Amino acid sequence: MSEKADVVHQAELSDSNSRDVESNVKVEAVDTVHTDEAMKVLANYTGEQTWTDEEEKKLRRKIDWKLMPVLCMTYTLQYYDKAMISQAALFGLRQDLDLLVGNRYSWIASIFYLGFIIGAYPCMILAQRFPVERVASATVVLWGLTLILTTVCHNYQGVYAQRFFLGLLESGVSPMFMLIVGSWYRKQEQAMRMGIWYCCTGYVSIVSPLINYGFGLIGGGVSSWRYMYYFGGALTMAWGIVLLWVLPPDPIRAKGFTERERYILVARLRTNNSGVRNTHYKMDQVLELGTDIKFWLLFAIAFLSMIANGPISAFIPIIIRGFGFSQLNSLLLLCPAGAYTGTLMLIFSWLAFKLKNARAYLIFGAEMGTVLSCLLLWKLPLSAKGALLFGTTILPSLGAGYAVLMGLQVANTAGYTKRSIASSGIYIGYCLGNFVGPLAFKAEDAPRYAPGFVIVLITSIAAAMLIIVYRFVCVWDNRRRDKAGVMEGFDHAYEDDLTDRRNAQFRYIL
Repeated sequence: MSEKADVVHQAELSDSNSRDVESNVKVEAVDTVHTDEAMKVLANYTGEQTWTDEEEKKLRRKIDWKLMPVLCMTYTLQYYDKAMISQAALFGLRQDLDLLVGNRYSWIASIFYLGFIIGAYPCMILAQRFPVERVASATVVLWGLTLILTTVCHNYQGVYAQRFFLGLLESGVSPMFMLIVGSWYRKQEQAMRMGIWYCCTGYVSIVSPLINYGFGLIGGGVSSWRYMYYFGGALTMAWGIVLLWVLPPDPIRAKGFTERERYILVARLRTNNSGVRNTHYKMDQVLELGTDIKFWLLFAIAFLSMIANGPISAFIPIIIRGFGFSQLNSLLLLCPAGAYTGTLMLIFSWLAFKLKNARAYLIFGAEMGTVLSCLLLWKLPLSAKGALLFGTTILPSLGAGYAVLMGLQVANTAGYTKRSIASSGIYIGYCLGNFVGPLAFKAEDAPRYAPGFVIVLITSIAAAMLIIVYRFVCVWDNRRRDKAGVMEGFDHAYEDDLTDRRNAQFRYIL
């Protein structure tokens, strides 16, 4: 490790641990109501307080291999299950459940996110109060069961109820993952890790059309959509049981680490100024979040940008079918969009990791990709099939921006309760956008859905403008703190469970 980095690590840790090292006596009682649980690890460690870059790099790789495959598999299943409705619609679901009348099919997509909105906060409170791996396992098993129950629905009322509860149970996955990533990684590492698991929404779209087309051929394609749900639900329930043993909860309780590794895991996160874990719910942090303009800007961006996700998750196969393609080709033509989306998410997340203070600009660029798509799908004639297909392929560009947005929110929020509620709050914005989005695409506007794409165009431009406003607010706040004479530091990273607003040493990334 370099001499400069060595001094930084020592300076960050010496104040809170030097007395324990000198006396060689472990601290047995630590106040975890007002301080972070990470203090227990720091207070009881009596070994060498510094570490090398190579030692930290090796440990980071170990974290990645323990955590990322689990998050990726879980999110792959969630998006596969969530987006199955649009592919099942090509194989009799709309006819069997009487969804061709009016906007019933649009509502089946929207009501799913109503469940998301209602379930996000309770799920995050449970995840803070109880072991996150148990909360995650239980919700995944229950959502798998609910997915299978789609097959017993015989009318639109029944599938409305099923979709609501499916959304309710799936609602906690993304906020929990945001919280987990924030508890394991440094600020500059978080965006890349968010992108790794979130990009699965794109890559699963390469595989899922092939799987579901195979199931769709059973019985000559008549009411064959039910086989998709049998398969998806059973696979999800099995994974939910496995999740209980394979999901590493946080650096404090995770198994498979030595005492020194655990110390480094916790001590290196001091530079986040946001803590690792605190199970005590603090209402003052919730009230502070409610008056934080930066949170509401991110909430509005999530809402406005995700209106575009309505057609992506529920209508794209139907829109492509309206271009004159067969059922099989309509599904196969989803694959390029999946590859594009997943790759763009990884690239943007990597750029957020490599480029300093470029995250707001990356989100702006992603929104511009969706804006271009809407212009093509709105204005081009139906005869321009190649350009229209290009438009459907780049429509999910906003997903790359949202992957960066999640990391931005986690990195710029401190205080464990505040960060937990903010994560679910941003996701509620995501859900509201997904709730409104499908309702903009009405049956009478098929097959082009021009009014819907005009709405998506306007909201995407608005989201792009707001992220620039957010950046200006963060720059202003950082400069205000610098002028006050308090430089960036990490003296109170764990001791007081301070929020970003109350910790004058906190600085916002851009």
